[in-house]
Amino acid sequence: MPRYTTSWISDLPEPFLDYLGERRLEEVEAIIPDTVGMSRGKAMPSHKFKPDETFFLPISLFYQTVSGEYVDMEIEDQWLEKDVVLRPDMSTASAAPWADDPTLQVICDMETREGEPLGVSPRNVLKRVLGLYADKGWKPVVAPELEFYLTKPNTDPNEPIEPPLGRTGRKGASRQAYSMVAVDEYGDVIDTIYDYAEAQGLEIDTVIQEGGAGQIEINLLHGDPLKQADHVFYFKRTIREAALKNGVFATFMAKPMRDEPGSAMHIHQSIVDTAGRNIFSKEDGSETDAFRHFIGGSQHYLMHVVPMLAPYVNSFRRFNAEGMSAPTNLEWGMDNRTTGLRVPNSKPGARRVENRVIGIDTNPYLAIAASLACGYLGMLNRIEPREIALHEVYESENNLPQGLAAALELFDEEHELRDVLGREFCQLYSDIKHAEHDEYKREISPWERQHLLLNA
Repeated sequence: MPRYTTSWISDLPEPFLDYLGERRLEEVEAIIPDTVGMSRGKAMPSHKFKPDETFFLPISLFYQTVSGEYVDMEIEDQWLEKDVVLRPDMSTASAAPWADDPTLQVICDMETREGEPLGVSPRNVLKRVLGLYADKGWKPVVAPELEFYLTKPNTDPNEPIEPPLGRTGRKGASRQAYSMVAVDEYGDVIDTIYDYAEAQGLEIDTVIQEGGAGQIEINLLHGDPLKQADHVFYFKRTIREAALKNGVFATFMAKPMRDEPGSAMHIHQSIVDTAGRNIFSKEDGSETDAFRHFIGGSQHYLMHVVPMLAPYVNSFRRFNAEGMSAPTNLEWGMDNRTTGLRVPNSKPGARRVENRVIGIDTNPYLAIAASLACGYLGMLNRIEPREIALHEVYESENNLPQGLAAALELFDEEHELRDVLGREFCQLYSDIKHAEHDEYKREISPWERQHLLLNA
């Protein structure tokens, strides 16, 4: 029998106990997803951790840009850096199988010291949206698709990112979508991902080669949005660690290479009632008003939350590249991959709406929350969608904003969504994104040095 030194260890999920085996648990990581979607928290020896313990971190961890710069905002006594509470959610307990010693990671909920959910916590933003659905007797179901690139280690930011060498010793070639040979090129990395996922109890639906050189897609199963966001959060760390173990990088940049397609995080969305019936389909299999209104709300409101779906300057390079498969619109169509909102071919019980606009560089909690919030408001306000797109859509009167600055203008002017997502969060998120954009505008790129230094 395993040598459990404390009783709570025996209550951990079966995949973790299988991973632990006869070994002694050495370390526990109490983690939270930050605004970017990266893990932050505290690591401690296992004997220091108790499931009912409260831990503390300064709220200022949410006041940083992706580069780590702190942002001055109109927050009263901002730099007192008051502590907020971390409460372990033991349903998320999972192995960290890349660690040298047996290690447990646990996602924590964040609260104020008065016991209220912390409004700026991304996980709480998603919980807030799911609570509004629950009040109506609805339960969203989502399935994320994760696209990412494996690359050669890039240690000089001034050098272009390149595909890695595969088992043949050759660089990956692009335009090999769905090729099993291309997947096999990186078999060692994928095998490690499978091993790590199994140790964590993370389920994978399918793995395919995408259209870019070294670009992989992992599809997850349909499930509860919070659980699936937790899984994406864990998977991103898992994939990075599996790549590093095999001497390559994994990147979740939306557009890491100039002449290769970008990487998305498509989200399939459906809604069930308290009896588990899909409210997008009638008993005779036809579409419901709720289905149309969910699409209508997505078309009407998603334009105003693009910074939550495409959070960086680089995100928009994915949209702006011609012939690279990323939709630039919010039209909808049946089994039409040129529209931002696609209704996949399915039986009535599985009728769903796929949001194809979301980039893989997003925080999964925020992207899922934003997408569901737009559909929720559409159903609440009974918004009818535009006419279905029956042909290819490359230009539309309702194209997405072409850059982060334009997207932030739309985000700042929309107030109905702020009531759904939380006004405190929306203001903080806007301030952070404006600061990141200002920081980017001060940067001098290699292109400018290459073409302007001696020619301008």
